[in-house]
Amino acid sequence: MPHALETRVLLEHAEDPRLATLQGYKELVDGYSTLEKAYRSMEQDEVLKALEDSGLRGRGGAGFAMGKKASFLPRGDMEKYLCCNADESEPGAFKDRELMQRNPHQLIEGIAIAALAAGIGRAFIFIRGEYDRQADILDAAVLEAYEAGYLGEDILGTHRNLELVVHRGAGAYICGEETALLDALEGKRGNPRLKPPFPAVQGLYGGPTLINNVETLSNVPRIVAKGADWFRQYGTEQSPGTKVVSISGGVRRPGNYEISLGLPTRDLIYELAGGPLPGRSVKAIYPGGSSSPVLTAAEAMDLPYSFEAMAEAGSMLGSGSVIVADDTVSIPHMALRTARFYHHESCGKCTPCREGTNWTVKMLERVVRGEATPMDLDIISSVQENIMGHCLCVLGDSMAMPVSAMVRKFRGEFEQVMAAGEAEHGIDPHLVVDLSPEALGAAS
Repeated sequence: MPHALETRVLLEHAEDPRLATLQGYKELVDGYSTLEKAYRSMEQDEVLKALEDSGLRGRGGAGFAMGKKASFLPRGDMEKYLCCNADESEPGAFKDRELMQRNPHQLIEGIAIAALAAGIGRAFIFIRGEYDRQADILDAAVLEAYEAGYLGEDILGTHRNLELVVHRGAGAYICGEETALLDALEGKRGNPRLKPPFPAVQGLYGGPTLINNVETLSNVPRIVAKGADWFRQYGTEQSPGTKVVSISGGVRRPGNYEISLGLPTRDLIYELAGGPLPGRSVKAIYPGGSSSPVLTAAEAMDLPYSFEAMAEAGSMLGSGSVIVADDTVSIPHMALRTARFYHHESCGKCTPCREGTNWTVKMLERVVRGEATPMDLDIISSVQENIMGHCLCVLGDSMAMPVSAMVRKFRGEFEQVMAAGEAEHGIDPHLVVDLSPEALGAAS
């Protein structure tokens, strides 16, 4: 049930199982009334302007303005495509799963209206392979929408067409990257593409393509129905609207909470999620999923939860997936688990990611086994610097950013783990030569 600090928009009536059906969607939230309004009485530019004026930023991770992205698609009669990225594989993220499961028609209506805004006639929902139940729910909802005349040819007698297909992925994290998703949809191995050309110019099957996240597209019906000013009454100037935040880790009430952006992070963790377990305290958080640079509790708690505040703190809001590490968590081991995930999921196409993730895992394993030297921590940091900004996609950065932040902010804990491991293996830590630049400088 809603918490007093929540602002339920996308999750309105989410506790009612009828919402997953066409009849329930129409009865509870006046579903598809916005689609009827847009298709029957609005021009393409009018719909697009509502999205641009709202300032809706992508809810999948990058935070790029959705209306602006849609405006990049060229005009004309060429075949254009819309791809809904439902390949939610980021560790800590589970908001899109709930949105699709509880209110699938909200997403379908958003896709149909966004397609109208960009002049698109074919759309796909690329859903994570493990989301079998959610895919079944979407399939049933899409069938209902076709039967009711909200999808297909000559929608509502307006001579406008939209074909929508639910496509199940095969469980590869890399397919969450937009160009790898396009390759997978085309039946190829999911590898990122070199950009430019960008998908808005040359995307799926070589045609202009709009790619948006589930939560982003789910916002579209209400923005078009109620206007940009209504949407901007929530959130901040640079981060308008509400955000569904997935909170997990060392908290009493993990789950999805919809908030107005700008809510203090302390309220998010201590009020909504109930704070840490009894007798424990918060040590650090990932503010935007496992790919976001870690913030210490001292850095994070007094920050507003918004795109701009997290960026100014040196991290990112990302997918809005808060992972809380309490004082029982070993940061070096957490760094290793993070690195192992991204190493396993790397497609191996580009050298900085393929080799950088591999080296990072091996070096962090040396750290937790007590076989590393202080110089190894500097080498780990150097490797992350050589990964960031040098890969075809952001997967390499997704490992490098949090690992680099953990080594920098919790170096003392890394050194303690190394020393404990050395003692366990019978190595005298005093015999390990410190070859770090600082130590060499002091010696000279």
